[in-house]
Amino acid sequence: MKYTAFIIFAFLALAFAPPIFAQDFLPELVRRIKPSAVAIETFDAKGATLSRGSGFFISADKIITNRHVIEKSSRVEIHLMDGKKFTVRGVLAIDGEGDLALLQVDVPPNSAPPLPLVQSAPQEGESIVVIGNPFGLEGSVSNGIVSAVREIPGYGKIIQITAPISPGSSGSPVVNMRGQVIGVATLQAAEGQSLNFAVPSSRISQLKIGEMQTFSSLNAETQKNKRAAAQRLYSQGLGILSRDEYARAVVYFEKAVEIDPNYAESWYQAGFCYGMLGRHADALKASRQAAKLRPEWAETHVNIGASSFALGQYKDAADAYRQATKIDDGNADSQYALGLSLNKLNRTDEELLAYKRAVAIRPDHANAWEQLGAGYFKQKRYAPAIEAFEQLKIYKPDAKTYNYLGESYFELGRTPESLEAFNNAVSYNPDFERARYNLGKAYLKSGDRDSANVQYEILRTNKSDWADRLYVLINP
Repeated sequence: MKYTAFIIFAFLALAFAPPIFAQDFLPELVRRIKPSAVAIETFDAKGATLSRGSGFFISADKIITNRHVIEKSSRVEIHLMDGKKFTVRGVLAIDGEGDLALLQVDVPPNSAPPLPLVQSAPQEGESIVVIGNPFGLEGSVSNGIVSAVREIPGYGKIIQITAPISPGSSGSPVVNMRGQVIGVATLQAAEGQSLNFAVPSSRISQLKIGEMQTFSSLNAETQKNKRAAAQRLYSQGLGILSRDEYARAVVYFEKAVEIDPNYAESWYQAGFCYGMLGRHADALKASRQAAKLRPEWAETHVNIGASSFALGQYKDAADAYRQATKIDDGNADSQYALGLSLNKLNRTDEELLAYKRAVAIRPDHANAWEQLGAGYFKQKRYAPAIEAFEQLKIYKPDAKTYNYLGESYFELGRTPESLEAFNNAVSYNPDFERARYNLGKAYLKSGDRDSANVQYEILRTNKSDWADRLYVLINP
């Protein structure tokens, strides 16, 4: 019995003990992951050093680094933390947009333990450690937090970090407090400003491994098509775009398509930035070019739809969104946007179908539920409108939702339910004048003239235009 009590006491003591700060784990964590990190040195055809960077093992014979670290090299060498050096055999895969390169290297067994990769996005505020080789200082450690995880349309997630990334640290592992890689550190210099961010580790597992290429052959191939230079500009643009600096970012995407006019991804991002800047005609032109180059890419048609809608070209918008939904029928936002476009064309039945498909894909799509209910209400189909607004109430229980519900119940003659809904609406927002007018109207319908007058007085005191409307109903 005493032993059991001791166990319970010990458990409670641990459960309610003050949290151990991440900093306390750092020395042990660094000792554990440091042997997996490598310094990378690249050489030209004459054997002169070109650049230095960083990387890390993801398996016994494979290393990840940034693509720009190995650019223009004829030979690449890695330095382990114990000082041993090995020549890299070649390149297995490249992700130009993600600025990643997968390298093949032969090292003695157990030379460096591979680091585990995390497939999910990190939490904002999560502590991280970066082990790299800034300015040739091999094995340097910096720490910080994940300051933001951004979803960039047409690209995916990008991780902003506070840990400083200096020249030579490009390609370093960004590791969480459990010793798992959440991303690959990337330093991009743009207009004299350093952009410290990380490419999510999930992109590593998406690399398509092909036949191994020598650095010389990769370099020769790169010189032919100019894509590598365009991708470098694209990557810099992404870093700026992650900060919502659209005017600065679009310059890099424009330069990228000047170098490589067939670069669909950069046309897409240029179109996206133009749209965010309100330059919808330019956005439409760029997005159409992206769609011409990659017609099977749903996001390009979404961009076309958004720009066409903004320009009042609703038929073109509907056509673009419909094309996007044909390519990717599992995107709730595209279905929702199609519904909005059809609304402008007064094609209500098709509009409602689009909203239904949106909520079938994503049941928590509050905007689609709202528009679905409003569409039914417009058609005087109050029962299905109530069903839609009841669903909306689950995800968006605010004054506007309860007012929608109240109006639908009122039209069906279900006055008690409408009174309850309107009272909820003004409880959420006492200044919602339409809901207060509706509440007064419902009181009047139920025979409670005194309560209707109370609502009138509140509206009159607030000098609302709804006051006179309610007064006319109370005093016909």
